[in-house]
Amino acid sequence: MTKQKLLIVDDEAPLREMLSDYLLMHGFDVRSVADGAGMHTELDGFNPDLVILDVNLVGERGYDLAREIAKQSRAGILMLTAVGDLPHRLEGLAAGADDYMAKPFEPRELLARVRSVIRRLGEEERKPEHRIRFGGCVLDINGRTMVDPDGADVQLTSMEFDLLCVFARHPRQILSRDQLCRLAHNRDLEPGDRSIDIRITRLRKKFETEPDAPVVLVTVRGEGYVYEPAYDEARRR
Repeated sequence: MTKQKLLIVDDEAPLREMLSDYLLMHGFDVRSVADGAGMHTELDGFNPDLVILDVNLVGERGYDLAREIAKQSRAGILMLTAVGDLPHRLEGLAAGADDYMAKPFEPRELLARVRSVIRRLGEEERKPEHRIRFGGCVLDINGRTMVDPDGADVQLTSMEFDLLCVFARHPRQILSRDQLCRLAHNRDLEPGDRSIDIRITRLRKKFETEPDAPVVLVTVRGEGYVYEPAYDEARRR
């Protein structure tokens, strides 16, 4: 059975050594680095399933590194920080973290969270394609169709469909225009290219109740867009 791979990014050598030994003892393949440069090298060569990332690296912001992980890898992210209040947790989750732990922590809890994140990510990858709500409309990923509340077909271009599939796979996660272009269309976004914004504007007109005040595909100023499925869940209750 292939071991799940963990990458620890922390500038505290004793903590790296302790975590590496503990997680190796529990059956993981573990590597550790002290900074972002080492992280990028291991993302390419080691290809971890999960990155355990310290927020407060010397001279670097873990939140920025988390965003870089999301661009470079499909690895999950568990962030470590000396500050565990809500604003910091929200910033970590907005940067793409799957979970968040405040230091100091009990190694057994870290192990449980590592296993939980890896299990959750694995379940998401194995999920059969299904029907996803966007506003009052339903996207059928298997059938590559969308219907409105009356059951009538909503016309989608292939690029609009691919973009919705990316949002469906990353609910509540802020995705930059570069990420959306790479994930949906398998290419980098060129300078001045506004195609992602244009497609999102068109999509909003197809399923947002008020396209000029969107609540499903929401703009996060300076960062990108986020799909908010909770809006539909709350509206149906």
